[in-house]
Amino acid sequence: MLTLRPARFRGSSRSLQTAKESTDCAEMSSPGERTEVRVLARVKGVSLTIDGRKIGAAPGQTVLWAALDNGIYIPNLCAMRESSEPSASCRLCFVEVEGTDDPVIACFTPVEEGMVVNTGGEQALRLARTALELLLASHPVDCGQCPSSGSCELQKIAGHLNVKLSSKRFKRHLPELPVDSSSKLFIYDPNKCVLCGRCVWVCQEKPDRGKIGFAYRGFSRIVTTFGDEPIGRAACGDCSDCVAVCPVGALFFRNTT
Repeated sequence: MLTLRPARFRGSSRSLQTAKESTDCAEMSSPGERTEVRVLARVKGVSLTIDGRKIGAAPGQTVLWAALDNGIYIPNLCAMRESSEPSASCRLCFVEVEGTDDPVIACFTPVEEGMVVNTGGEQALRLARTALELLLASHPVDCGQCPSSGSCELQKIAGHLNVKLSSKRFKRHLPELPVDSSSKLFIYDPNKCVLCGRCVWVCQEKPDRGKIGFAYRGFSRIVTTFGDEPIGRAACGDCSDCVAVCPVGALFFRNTT
């Protein structure tokens, strides 16, 4: 007759203690919490290599956030971690992925197991530099008078890509729009707006807000209120979240001038 014996836990005394603590925690948890713990335990991280460095990332995470979370800088202006859908509008985060013919944008490309990424490839850098120079062709470069000088993402990106802020590769097309100083808290200078969409996103996410958005097309495209009303008259509520996410000097608090 075959006798069945209880399975014995093989491991060190520390392992036994850890197992006991885990069991105790599970017993103290509610059924829903125990289910969540089991699901999280089954989630396996993704391993990939960026610029010769092996890193780990969460499944579904994009290459951009995986890199930034591990201290690897990839230029970007429009990326918002909280947004479920990247806008991919700035076209500055080009990278090269082993096994693909053309560069891809890091903010839209999910990580994959064993993926090998190069942020400094010749093709990727050429595309990113071109995108930056196109932005600079319609951006007033008056850093000495700009309240965002020193914290401006354009300055950081230009330095990273080795592009002069005063680049003359493309013909200059500077807007001449009125500065909106109608808000009591902040000033909006549309001439310095890079159309990244960050301010629009945070405003649209606010309950009972959504006071600003994109209008017009092509070179005439701007961020504005409904009917082009001054922001101070658009009942935006002056939450100033738009100022906090602006990567350049288009939105800034009054006390910074």
